[in-house]
Amino acid sequence: MRIYTTLQIGELHTNHCEDYLITTEIGKNRLLCAVMDGCTMGTDSCFAAILTGKLLRKISKEYSYKEFYSKESTGLQETLQNINRQLFQELRSAKNILQLERDEVLNTLLMGVIDISNRAGEFICIGDGLVCIDQQLYEYEQDNKPDYLGYHLHEEFDSWYAKQQQRISAQDIHDFSLATDGIFTFKKFDNKTYAGPGNVIEFLLVDVEESNHSNMLNRKLLDIQTNWGLKPGDDLAIIRIRFN
Repeated sequence: MRIYTTLQIGELHTNHCEDYLITTEIGKNRLLCAVMDGCTMGTDSCFAAILTGKLLRKISKEYSYKEFYSKESTGLQETLQNINRQLFQELRSAKNILQLERDEVLNTLLMGVIDISNRAGEFICIGDGLVCIDQQLYEYEQDNKPDYLGYHLHEEFDSWYAKQQQRISAQDIHDFSLATDGIFTFKKFDNKTYAGPGNVIEFLLVDVEESNHSNMLNRKLLDIQTNWGLKPGDDLAIIRIRFN
């Protein structure tokens, strides 16, 4: 299995990258991966995305410890739900302890829980983003009005979770990617002449050229900039995983 990641500030942003990503083990032969995108109209939007990522890392460690000592593991769907439940509770607690306003805890979340040995995965998108599984694209677009998790922290978790429709179950996965919506914002930022641009999404999430390099995505982004003259206008976070 090869894991590729990239995190890049968009050309239209100047101070902070508002996206964040994590990949972390969550029990034996399991992996949690997630990309987050902070709300540009929120306050200190990079903070919400980073906070969510740090909490997910903490939750993953605790989940791994519990599984190790109990010698029991749950199904992928239940695992994904349990992680979301604890994240929900941890975010609500952090908001209360730090006395944060609602616009300080707004970010999208695209997360997958992967069984490495069986190449199976459960995915959820809270807000917008893009999932690519074996060349099949699943685009979640909410008309620039994402339904952030932070809007619902006052609600009862089970009722909220039951309403989540942006879910994917996948088996026999060979290649998958998670990407924030910055992947849709590539455009020219100079007046130079370049070769006709190719398909950015296919080049980044499907094409296997450069796959022997651990920094494949960064090399591809450089190729897109150098050969096609394109850069992402919005911040961009991508996780791509290929199984051998």
